[in-house]
Formats: sequence, structure tokens, C-alpha cells
Amino acid sequence: MTLRPAPRPKGRILLTARWLVGHAQGRHRLYENGEIVFEDGTVIFVGHGFDGEVARRIDYGHALIGPGFVDLDALSDLDTTILAYDNQPAWKKGRVWPRSYLEAGPYEMYSREELAFQKKHAFATLIRNGITTALPIASLFYRAWGETPEEFEDAAEAAAELGLRTYLGPAYRTGNQLVEADGRIVTHYDEERGLAELDGAIGFCRDFEGAAGGLIRTMLAPDRIETSTAELLRRTAAAVADLDVPVRLHCCQSKIEYDLVLAQHGMSPPEWLDSLGFLNERCLLPHGTFVSGSRQIDRPGRDLEIIRDAGAAIVHCPLVSGRHGNAIDHFGRYREMGLKIGMGTDTSPPDMIMNLQVGMILARTMAGSAGAVRSEDYYDAATVGGADALGRPDLGRLQPGARADISVFDLDRPHLGQVIDPIQTMLLAGHGRDFSTVVIDGRFVMEERVIPGIDEAADTKRAQAQFEGLMARYPQRTHGHPPASEIFSSSYRVERAGA
Repeated sequence: MTLRPAPRPKGRILLTARWLVGHAQGRHRLYENGEIVFEDGTVIFVGHGFDGEVARRIDYGHALIGPGFVDLDALSDLDTTILAYDNQPAWKKGRVWPRSYLEAGPYEMYSREELAFQKKHAFATLIRNGITTALPIASLFYRAWGETPEEFEDAAEAAAELGLRTYLGPAYRTGNQLVEADGRIVTHYDEERGLAELDGAIGFCRDFEGAAGGLIRTMLAPDRIETSTAELLRRTAAAVADLDVPVRLHCCQSKIEYDLVLAQHGMSPPEWLDSLGFLNERCLLPHGTFVSGSRQIDRPGRDLEIIRDAGAAIVHCPLVSGRHGNAIDHFGRYREMGLKIGMGTDTSPPDMIMNLQVGMILARTMAGSAGAVRSEDYYDAATVGGADALGRPDLGRLQPGARADISVFDLDRPHLGQVIDPIQTMLLAGHGRDFSTVVIDGRFVMEERVIPGIDEAADTKRAQAQFEGLMARYPQRTHGHPPASEIFSSSYRVERAGA
């Protein structure tokens, strides 16, 4: 497969707006009426008074030009976690396979074509929300087991066509949580299958690393720590060292996970990973919420210190955690400890601004102080924090030599009210739909909210129909196999015509 993104515009392009987030001496800074110039995908100037020749000059007026967001856990799914919003507990609502479903034979609930559509639809949505670098995440609950290299070939094609910068790799696992007939949650293992999936993921990395002129990079993605055996994690760590790619493993994200790992291995999740030699600076760990000494885990230990000392990064996803009553304790403390922190969306809507807003509220609530965290702390995490976690000093910041990954946030939107400071205003009242233009690697992938080749209305309609088809299959993989009407509650009684 030959992957060719659209050609870049020729010549130097200068953008200007009322505000610009540049980067100098290791920190973001605001340039009032600032200018940025890029050519052939590379930033060549940030500041005031560029005196060179340019092929095109665009003034965005009352707007904020900034670096694109780096999403380390980027939703690439028709998100099923939203179905759990008012439907709990998870093991009764199709979020954990019943043993009866496993014994009947799990199957793929989407076709390859449907999987390809949802990736492309999700990638376009990420761009609309100002996200320029994405590490996709999707649920495995509706899969036969893990993801496949073939579907990620389709994902690579979609990313190249849209111009989205991605780190791709099929998720794999050696185990899966099950709920027994009596309601006990256990783990079922099929190590041979999971190790074969790891081999397929390694092959994908070798075939696609650096594709589409470097727009597509690769990663390894063992799904969750509680669905991984020691052998899978050891082999993954060896492959990461050989391939020199990032590895993402969901870890410390639930009490069930923490207790399962502790019961099986006699160690906390970070302690176990450390004992396996898994942790290093290439590791990305969503969500870092359930750790020793936190309000969720009444157990002494050094979980956060282990992660920090290994150089691994916490991928902070406050929206999905907060929806289920969880929060890290707290962002300001993690940052002061010296932990590397990047951001992830992980749920619908994949709105990074909403995640920053929820994150700030939760951090201040957990700390009991409005001074525990500031707007720029979260904005840093969504830009330079994610880029540094990937080892990419050329992303997440706008300075000469960086890639031209740029977003334009419209400050003239009426709902924003009075602008006090562009970043503070964004985190007070903004949302992802306020981005008007996105540039990735010097290509205009969205202008005036339009993504070339994408019919947003038609895709939204198709996504709804596909999602409803999946919901109809939920009884097959829900404990006790109740009808869908019992799995998914209604806010109020529904009255239908003719009833």
C-alpha cells in the first residue's frame, strides 16, 4: 500500500492573528498580533515583523493561533463508554463479557468496512477538535479478541488521506475479564492467541513506521494490564527496545484492575510492571488514577514514584474518569512530583478543551484550592506534555524547526463572552467546535470548519445507524442476557405514538 497525503502548498506561508502561542527558551509565550511563517511543513519564524518574502499571507483576526493538541489516547471509535454514563454496574450492562458469551464464541460485531468507516469518521472528528497528533484507542468489548493489522492498514490509509499525524498499532491482549454466573469477576487467558497478535503488531510496525512521508508512525498497544500475562509484557518490552517505538498500556484505571493484579501477582500494577522491566521513557500509561495512597486505594506504596523514576508518562483523561466519579489526586501534586503528564480524550466527544476544563475543576476540587493548578498547566500538558512523552521536541510547540502543526481558535464566538486572556478564555468557555482552521505538517487539513472530502452530516447519520446496530447486539454479551431495554435505561418514561 502506497500512502500519499495531499501535497503541501508551495512557498512560505505567513499566518497572523490577535494572539499567537509561540515557544522560546523552553516555555510557551503569547505574542500579541504575532506572526508565524512555515514552509514545506517546517516552522521558520515566530514573532513580529517577518521581513522575508511569502507566497501567501492569512490574517485570522480576533483568534488564537497555537500548536495543535497531542492526544495520547485519542478516541477512534463509536464510543461505547457513553452507554455506561447512567447504566451501572458495568458487569451487568455489557461492559464485561459473561462466561456464556465466551463459551458461545465471541465474534466481530463490526465488519472490516464498518471498522474502516469509524476510524476515518473519528479521525476527522479529532481534526475538528484541534487535535493534530493522535494515538488511537478503541474498545475491545465488541471484538472477537484484539485488533488486526488489516484494520490498521485501513486506518493508515484514512490518516494519510485526511492528513492527520498518527501513531498506529493494533491493540492486543492475552486475557479478558469475565463475569461468572454468580457475579464474580475473573480473568480468562489465551496466551497463545495474544502472543500471535503481538507478532502481528510488530509486523505492522515494521511495515508502516514512517509511512506517508513520516506522517504515520507506529506504537505497540497491549490493551490493559489486567488482560496481559507476564510473557506478553516481557516480549512487548523487548520489541519496544528493538523497534524504538512508544508503548501504551492502560494501567491504574480501576479498583477491579488494581485488585486483580494485586491478587494474581502480589504486587500493585506499577510494582509488577517494574519487576518485569517493562517501564521506561517510551511507556504511556492511561490513567494513573488508582494508585497507592490515593483515596481509591488504601494501601501504602510508591506507585507514582515508580512511574516517575522510570521516566514513563501518565496519560491524563479527566473527562472519562470524572464521568464515573474518579479523579487523580491531583494534577498539581503529580506535576510537582516531577511526573510526565500528557493528555488523552478517550471518550466521546473527543474534545480536548472539555478535558482540560474538567481536569482543572477536578484538580482544584481534589486539592481543595483554586490555586492548585492554572490554565497554562493544562494547556502545556495537551501540547508539550504529550509531545515530550513521545520524545518529539518538534511537536506541541511553535518555534523555528518544529513541524507546522497549527490550530486556529476563533475568539469571536459569542458564547465565549469577554476575552480576558486567550488561554484562560479557552478553558473557561471554549470547546472543540471553536477551531476554524487546522494545519498539519504544513497542509491545511481543515479551513473554515470544512475538511476536504468529508460530508459531516452524512457521516454522522451513518455513525448513528452503525452504533444502534451495535447496541442491538448488547444482550448477547451481557450477564444474564437481558433485553436491550433493561441494559440501557431512559432518563424518563418514553411515550410512543400508537402505544
